[in-house]
This record gives sequence, structure tokens and C-alpha cells, in this order.
Amino acid sequence: MNHVLVPRRNPGEPVYRADLALGEHSARHLRRVLRLYLKTWDLLFLADAAELALTELIANVVRHVPGRRGRTYIFQLPNREGVRVEVADDSPVVPLAIKGDAMDEGGRGLLLVNAVTDDWGIVKQWDQVGKTIWFECLTPPELGGSPLRTAKPEPRPETKPETRPEAKPEPKPESGARRRS
Repeated sequence: MNHVLVPRRNPGEPVYRADLALGEHSARHLRRVLRLYLKTWDLLFLADAAELALTELIANVVRHVPGRRGRTYIFQLPNREGVRVEVADDSPVVPLAIKGDAMDEGGRGLLLVNAVTDDWGIVKQWDQVGKTIWFECLTPPELGGSPLRTAKPEPRPETKPETRPEAKPEPKPESGARRRS
């Protein structure tokens, strides 16, 4: 899981900035804006992941930030490497990525952000109130992205289904027999 840290890349100035009170329909508008930029930059293949992550961050502001005020920034990373999106608010509360019950309605937004983006983090504004949550979706090397980029680590081999040893059923004890522990 990611922690409070500063992004590794400096994307320069944002190409888009929105400072508004966020509501139930704000995510739809911001997804459209993000998709238009990605299409313009020929990075449309990043749209699904970036839109989902943006939706989760906007939902966090709507649900948890008093006044629902937020700022959204969209950056094009240099050399067509990808996109970075930042959502900032004035709440001092840093969200936690928790593993909730499967039936819970909430609490998994940052887990989704972690699952669909290449990198993300939280920058706490120590000299003032608030924080910025950011994520990056990067162009894969096979589509022209940097082969030297920092990628998420692969799952350990024992967790990959294709390398997991076949489970052998345990022999059933005969009737009346006890199993030894």
C-alpha cells in the first residue's frame, strides 16, 4: 500500500484545474474532461483506469470533506509517459485504505485506486490545512512508455494461479477413525 509521499516525477504545470464544490454529479463532468485530454494526447488507452481512480477520489471528497470543496488538477507527464491527476481538499484527515467486509458499501476506494493505477500517494500540507491525493497512469513500454519506469511489483510466484501447485484432496478418514493433528 502507498504512504504519504511526494511523487517521483515533476509534471510541471497542470493543463486543467477545477476549484469547485463537488457534488454527486461532479465525477461525471471531471471524467469527461479527463477523457478529452487523454484522447487529445493519444493516451485514450489509460482512460478506464484513470477515470475509475478519479471517480473514487471525488467520491471521497463528497463523502468525507465538510463543505465538499475540492481542487482537481490534470497533468500530462513528459514524453507521452502518461497522466497524473491530483485531488486536493482542505480537510486535515488523511484517508486510510482499509480492507472492509465484502458487503460494506464503502471503504475500498483507495484499494481500487491502488489496483488500477501505476502509482499514487498522499501529500499532507504541513504548513496549512489539507492534503492532495494523486495518482499516475503510465503508458506501458509496449505502447511507447519508458522501459525504465517504476512499475508495481509482480505478485510473488506462489500467489499466481498458473504457478500454484495443484491442491491434492486430503484422504478422508475411515468411519470412526480420528485424524491426527
